This record gives sequence, C-alpha cells and structure tokens, in this order.
Amino acid sequence: MSLKRQPETHPANPMSFGDSMERSSVALQLLERIKSALIRGDLKPGDYLPSETELTQSLGIGKSSVREAIKMLQAIGIVEVKRGQGTVIRREPGAPLVDPMAFGMILARGMTRDVLEFRLMFEPAYTLQAMERATPEDHQRIQASIDAMEAAIRAGEQTSRHDIAFHRAILHSTHNPMTIRVGETLLQLIEAALETSMRSLPETALKDHKAIYKAFKAGDSAGIHAAIAVSSESWETNLTYESDSELSAAPRS
Repeated sequence: MSLKRQPETHPANPMSFGDSMERSSVALQLLERIKSALIRGDLKPGDYLPSETELTQSLGIGKSSVREAIKMLQAIGIVEVKRGQGTVIRREPGAPLVDPMAFGMILARGMTRDVLEFRLMFEPAYTLQAMERATPEDHQRIQASIDAMEAAIRAGEQTSRHDIAFHRAILHSTHNPMTIRVGETLLQLIEAALETSMRSLPETALKDHKAIYKAFKAGDSAGIHAAIAVSSESWETNLTYESDSELSAAPRS
C-alpha cells in the first residue's frame, strides 16, 4: 500500500508505515519509518503524509505521538503543514528551526584536531566546486565581501561577520544544497575563532581572502589549495576550544 496521499483524495482504507509500534519512543520510531520511506523512494518531495487519523489507526499509536513526530520534522525543515490540506514533504529542505548536525558538531568541538582536519579537507573541496559553478553574480558577491571587509578594517569595525561573508559567498556559489548545509554548519562552529582572528590578524585574513579569490578567478586549482593552506596557518592558532594541548599538537600545513 502506498505511503503517500494527495490532499484531495481520501482513501477508504487507512495507509500504513508498517505494523503497529511499541509504546516506547513512538514519535522517534515514526520518524525513522518516514526517513526509511524517503530513502526507499516510497515517499518523495511534494508527497503528502497520511493524515493524523490514518497514521493513528494504522500504527495503533496516539495522536499526541503523531503530532510530536510532525513537529520534529517541521523543526528540521523536512515537512510543511498546509492548513486544510495536510503535511507535505518539502521539495527542498526548509531553514531548520533546530539543526541536529550543527548541535552535534558543536558538542564535539572540544576535539580541536577534528575541527581542523575537517575544515582542511572540506574548504578546498567546496571552493573548487564553487569555482566550476560560480555565476557572474556569485563573483560579484565574493568581491563585494572582500571590499566590505577591507572597508571595515580601515574603519576599525571588522568582525567575524565580514570574514564569514567571504566564505559564505564562495560556499553558496556551489549551488549544491548538501554542500551548503554542511558548510553553514562548519561556519557556525568556527565563528568564535574567526572573531578572534578578525580582532588580532585582520590584515592577514584580508590578504588570505584576496589570494584565495585570485586563484578562484583564474581557475587555478593548485593555487586555491596553496592559498587555503597558507590561510590555515593563521586561523588554526585562533581556535579557542576546550583542549589547548590538542590544538598545539594538531598538524600544520
């Protein structure tokens, strides 16, 4: 039996995500079944979930558990509740009210070596991806972020916001939703370190950004790797997480 429904249809037989559930963590079990249905393709973006009544009857669970699961899906940007129509799987992920990936990485950020290794791996990768896909408008945004940082430094008003704007402009030039989401999580994670960097080494950060963008504009993959490696020398020393000893032991480029 299909797991999806359209808002205008009202099937005689209630739809099911499987057999009835155990009473413990019912909402979480329902989330897992919905996730499995999405992975298998039984549910697709734009499909409507069975109604609250249908889920309650087919799974043998209470309405409160169904509502809890739907609220969780709303919070992470997976579904949208349309008044008078039902709950629809978003065609693109919405802006999550709660980002589990961000919280997971933030809770683990005491492991400074892991943060460094992840950024050293991920930043060159998404920068190269962006280099291949950037539009003229993307280039304008990247250059504008550099100009804004330079003006802020001259005025003595630079903050992490100016540093992040550059990385975000490149990140969004990938035009890849998955890359962007992971990258946005990383930017949240390192924002405090970037704030320290912008207070202590703003000119260095500006020089690094200009070098990265010069290679980016030239389509120079090796140049991007080299420029990011140089940039890492400064931001590594500004990561102020729980384990300073681990930071000092981290490999440098």
